[in-house]
Amino acid sequence: MSDPVTRFAPSPTGHLHLGHAHSALFGWTTARKAGGRFLLRIEDIDPNRCRPEYERDLIEDLAWLGLGWDGPVRRQSDHFGDYRAALARLRTLGVLYPCFCTRKDIAAEIARAGSAPHGPDGPLYPGTCRHRSAEDRAERIARGDAWALRLDIAAAGRLTGPLRWHDRARGWQDATPKLLGDVVLARKDTPTSYHLSVTVDDHLQGVTLVTRGEDLFFATHLHRLLQALLGVDPPDYHHHGLLRNAAGERLAKRDRAQSLRSLRDEGRSPAEVRALAGFPD
Repeated sequence: MSDPVTRFAPSPTGHLHLGHAHSALFGWTTARKAGGRFLLRIEDIDPNRCRPEYERDLIEDLAWLGLGWDGPVRRQSDHFGDYRAALARLRTLGVLYPCFCTRKDIAAEIARAGSAPHGPDGPLYPGTCRHRSAEDRAERIARGDAWALRLDIAAAGRLTGPLRWHDRARGWQDATPKLLGDVVLARKDTPTSYHLSVTVDDHLQGVTLVTRGEDLFFATHLHRLLQALLGVDPPDYHHHGLLRNAAGERLAKRDRAQSLRSLRDEGRSPAEVRALAGFPD
């Protein structure tokens, strides 16, 4: 691929750690070596966890690390209209339905059934609300019940037919979105989700090569389906390996992985941190 457009898309829910640095450097290096463009996107659709100070710090950390990006930073919270437009198209196709189940409801339904299909992240949604009547749905929404919009995977698959996507590390893949079940694409108070917004953003930003960790490999099966439903061309993908700690566990914010900011405070240089992240000069 000539002149690829890659991106790094962190969420400002904490400070960047070495795993983030590895992913950012992977995308940046891939683009720069090929004479392409590298974009920065802030995935801040969760108002309860995202903080302006984390966004400020991560932008500062990336610049300190020596990464420059092309064009303005795209903040997802500034583009809810784009996601509403995508949802409107999906509604027209008849592949969305409102779900009123809480996590407790879903767990109870799975327990009553005795078993449930499993995906990469655990039990799949059992489809409790998929067959509710239009009248019941309208009544629940009118009285103010909390709801989420789920994608009817089976109905969507019947519309698109078989799909494929290309991963530079693994070759051509047959898309199997049913692995993730009827995922949530939006909620009553937030007109998008990770899966919907990342698909829309990559298209609108002209991303041609998505570089991201192998932990998101299975999500790409779903993203390929959304691309087909929304009528947009798929990018190429490269799911890279993850940095891991001494115990073999991937680095994560929730496990308080050492942040780039703390490494800076220890007196580490940008070159040293790039080397720790797997990209020695």
